[in-house]
Amino acid sequence: MAVTFTPYGRLYYLDAGEHRPRVGDYVLVPTDDGTEVAQTVWAPQWVDEEIGGLNDCAGIATEEDFARGEEHKARRAETRVAARRLIREAGLPMKVLGVDWVLKDGRRMATVYFSAPHRVDFRQLVRDLARTLDAKVELRQLGARDEARLQGGIGPCGRDLCCSTFLKDFEPVSVRMAKDQDLAPNPLKISGACGRLMCCLKYEHPLYQDFKANAPELGCSVETPEGEGVVVGHNVPSDTVVVRMNETGQRVACTRASTCSSRAAHDGALAGGMRSTADEA
Repeated sequence: MAVTFTPYGRLYYLDAGEHRPRVGDYVLVPTDDGTEVAQTVWAPQWVDEEIGGLNDCAGIATEEDFARGEEHKARRAETRVAARRLIREAGLPMKVLGVDWVLKDGRRMATVYFSAPHRVDFRQLVRDLARTLDAKVELRQLGARDEARLQGGIGPCGRDLCCSTFLKDFEPVSVRMAKDQDLAPNPLKISGACGRLMCCLKYEHPLYQDFKANAPELGCSVETPEGEGVVVGHNVPSDTVVVRMNETGQRVACTRASTCSSRAAHDGALAGGMRSTADEA
């Protein structure tokens, strides 16, 4: 099953165990700092393969759990306001992105996530904030990708950001991936909300690599069910190549499997002749 702590926020996956909550129900999720209330986004369902490393659902949330959640929500808002005020008074180049508040073993603990253009000396800020909130305070600086994940937003595709919904880990993305997909290396076109290369460039890259490794190159003479021609284009999503026919000049989209390049045919014939010679010997 999958749950989220905030509306349209990142999904977290659980082993439902004996519990069968429906979509929209609130459940208890075990965390390092105790159980937290989250809303069910995907109802429990069976999976074929064995999936390990998932936390177990701790049960259905009760009125007491809701009250505790509302108290923590108010504490987070109080911490955010206090942090912004102290940052403004200290003149620090920091931006508060999010706040975590937990009550563990009778101790109040607050974690403030922030972004800054460079490293900031916030030791005095931690002391002032701890004294104001009467709690243990920890500050954590986040990078551009984590900032986008925490704040959320809409990507160029018109959907919620992958990092703030389903994406669990950031994988390396390079400009080479954009070039392999015939995308112009324009930073405005291939950058996400975080200002870094879009994570979705990684999704289809293996498909493009496989296609280019097996498809005839541009300008290559090929044989197709329609006749002979020259490759003038590739269409990776549909797994086809565009061929300009020699006789009519018409452009035809042929599947990659039905297109045989003259070089491949020549190599195949040559290999066949060598096998025949070996058999005769």
